[in-house]
Amino acid sequence: MYRLGIDLGGTNIVAGVVDENYEIIAKASCKTNVPRPESEICDSMADVALKAIEKAKLTIDDIESIGIGVPGAVNPKTGVIEYSANLFFHNWQVVKMMEERLNTKICVENDANAAALGEYLAGSAKGAKNAIAITLGTGIGGGIIINGKIYSGSNYAGAELGHMVIVKDGKECACGRKGCWEAYASATGLINLTKQEILKENFDFSYMLKSCDGDINKVTGKTAFDAVLAGDANAKTVIDEYIGYLACGLVNIINIFQPDILCIGGGISNQGENLLAPLRTIVEKERYTKHNDKQTVICKASLGNDAGIIGAAFLE
Repeated sequence: MYRLGIDLGGTNIVAGVVDENYEIIAKASCKTNVPRPESEICDSMADVALKAIEKAKLTIDDIESIGIGVPGAVNPKTGVIEYSANLFFHNWQVVKMMEERLNTKICVENDANAAALGEYLAGSAKGAKNAIAITLGTGIGGGIIINGKIYSGSNYAGAELGHMVIVKDGKECACGRKGCWEAYASATGLINLTKQEILKENFDFSYMLKSCDGDINKVTGKTAFDAVLAGDANAKTVIDEYIGYLACGLVNIINIFQPDILCIGGGISNQGENLLAPLRTIVEKERYTKHNDKQTVICKASLGNDAGIIGAAFLE
């Protein structure tokens, strides 16, 4: 049995053929090149899907189903992408259009939900009954698995964990609200904190700025972490503040859902225990269930960008 998952992102479209052991046996990709018409995006998705199938030495008849993970508000029941800010689409009947091109069963889901399902099936959350996957990127993606099923609320727009407010009247978020967790704890939030600290410093002695060749626009999510390892006290201030914001949101999530496993993905998760160890220390002190024997395990997501492909492939 083979399935195919498509990760439709704002930059790239990636398709992968996945076997029954959740292993990706072939991939193909192309640039998304938005904005452009829905029909052209569907043509590109169909093209990369067929290329991945060809690389796997299979035919479309060997593929049981195809799933697509998409950023935004997605209605899996109707097969409609109701709104995707990154792709500039509204009420896009993607399932209908893709079934016309590939003549096989197509499913669609929010990309963070698909990634959470991938981690649940084959990654860090494998074996859990209830799990949550967080992705720290430009924003914060969140996917919730309850009793083995994706939870997305009554309108299929749930699990927008990045948009809970952690600071009343705080920083403005891209969603238009103020104080969202995403504004503080995403990679973008960390980059902004790092830049703010650099601007306070004497530029001649700023290790963080020197590591970016003196160009503040080259600051990344790694800049402050690298500077901490080099002994930069100002960078430690940045990281401590960032981890505090991240922990605040995680404690809220754990208090509400009490998952068996909460796994963290995205580029910042590559800091490993430099991120996770202090994060766990704060969570252990602040969670409501601190006296319970069973506690949520906080760990790094293990599948990287493959999580969305694997999860999409096994949508139903």
